[in-house]
Amino acid sequence: MDGLMMDFQLTLPHLLRRSETLLGNGEIVTRLPDKSLHRTNYRETMARARQLAVALQKLGLERGDRVATLCWNHHQHHEAYFGIPCGGFVLHTLNLRLHPNDLAYIADHGGDRAVIVDRSLVPLLDQFRDRTKIEHVFVVEDSYEDLLATASPDEWRDPELNENEAAAMCYTSGTTGLPKGVCYSHRSTVLHSIGVAANSPLGIGISVNDAILPVVPMFHANAWGYPYVATMTGSKLVYPGPHLDPESLLDLMADEKVAWAAGVPTIWMGILQLLDANPGRWDLSSMKAMLVGGSAVPRAMIAAYQQRHGISIVQGWGMTETSPVASTATLPHDLADVDEETRFDIESWAGMPLPFVEIRVRVGDEEIAWDGESMGELEVRGPWVAAGYFETPEQADRWTDDGWFRTGDIASIHPRGYIQIKDRSKDVIKSGGEWISSVELENAIMAHPAVAEAAVIAIPDEKWAERPLAAVVLKEGASASADDLRAFLAPQFAKWWLPERIEFISEIPKTSVGKFRKTALREQFAQEPAPTS
Repeated sequence: MDGLMMDFQLTLPHLLRRSETLLGNGEIVTRLPDKSLHRTNYRETMARARQLAVALQKLGLERGDRVATLCWNHHQHHEAYFGIPCGGFVLHTLNLRLHPNDLAYIADHGGDRAVIVDRSLVPLLDQFRDRTKIEHVFVVEDSYEDLLATASPDEWRDPELNENEAAAMCYTSGTTGLPKGVCYSHRSTVLHSIGVAANSPLGIGISVNDAILPVVPMFHANAWGYPYVATMTGSKLVYPGPHLDPESLLDLMADEKVAWAAGVPTIWMGILQLLDANPGRWDLSSMKAMLVGGSAVPRAMIAAYQQRHGISIVQGWGMTETSPVASTATLPHDLADVDEETRFDIESWAGMPLPFVEIRVRVGDEEIAWDGESMGELEVRGPWVAAGYFETPEQADRWTDDGWFRTGDIASIHPRGYIQIKDRSKDVIKSGGEWISSVELENAIMAHPAVAEAAVIAIPDEKWAERPLAAVVLKEGASASADDLRAFLAPQFAKWWLPERIEFISEIPKTSVGKFRKTALREQFAQEPAPTS
């Protein structure tokens, strides 16, 4: 039909030009490693992003090449968020909390040709670079600046990207087998930004007059999209750098008048303890809400923040495969005035899907009712939900024939559309917002010469939400201590994967087909919280 809308491509260069031209005075503040503050704005940052785009082109990189980052949250990382994709390349954020073996696989499988790395993280890079295809290394505090100096922002030309080209990629934590890559297109990234902003918690909205503090790492699922959301809206950005301790974060929130702060529950648990111990020390009157995701938010924490400090907690749910925000616990008009206890109940759920995200719960091939009780596997689809993993065709069964993504989460849906996560279909452990694979730990423990069998389960933990517990059966006549087993595991896993609690038992309960019956182990051990370290 003639006379319809123009075919306007949804790409990040549009957001770059918009923020630089119309919203250039918007401030970007970074806590540097020495704890001093660096201040810049969108105009300067986007000019440097254009420099980066041109410099990477001059380096000889080709359209679609992957450029990795191994960085904390700071203004140079923000430059990379735009400069890399706006040069026609693909931003690949590397999770600095992973074991070097995982990082080697991820960087190699992703085909990274260059990396931008913080000086403090160069020793980590050195542990895996020789197992990758990385040709160029740029250290943020020195050679990165030399790279930028090879180009002028005036040399940048919009590469006229197709909106379906990849803008960024991020790998899952590899909880079931090897890590899997998820590619985010320019279109999905732009639409995700619009969706997150449109579904702003409490109906207040993220505006140009707000300050946003992304505590969630920029190396984890695009910092939940908030760098892009803030750039689109012109909101002030406050980056914490490597300083994620509660006092440093509270200082930033008070001094920079932060309205929205985003991070995993363990961050806010530590902040709550410090606020309770120091009433009145920080002026948080500018706070509109804390945006919390990555793992289930304890209802008691939601209530404590609201009742003791007048701060709202807004829970969100999503995955690397959903860009990642897929739902937030908003309260529509007819629920806005419910009593406080009901409100806390609703806010402790995983929330209502964002615009353009569709959800369903199925058992087998049968979709079940939205009654708040019936449970099945949660499936989602939408314009920022992945359609497959990067060069991993063997994982195609994670998507249904009609295009829904099988999340692996067991959920029910309230009649009003609220998602309630009940359990996980795999026995993975979510500690501090990061996944730990019980299967990988079990296999590693059972490689110890003194071990006959081992099963790993999640147990509750006040600080990290969940921690791994290992139940171990030793071979007859053999001996090994918990410290021996942790020392055996240490070279293979990141430190935070190691179980603090190892229980030696005579037999692991099994199902009729010989599988470990972890429900019995949870009944035996999970009622007692893990010791805090």
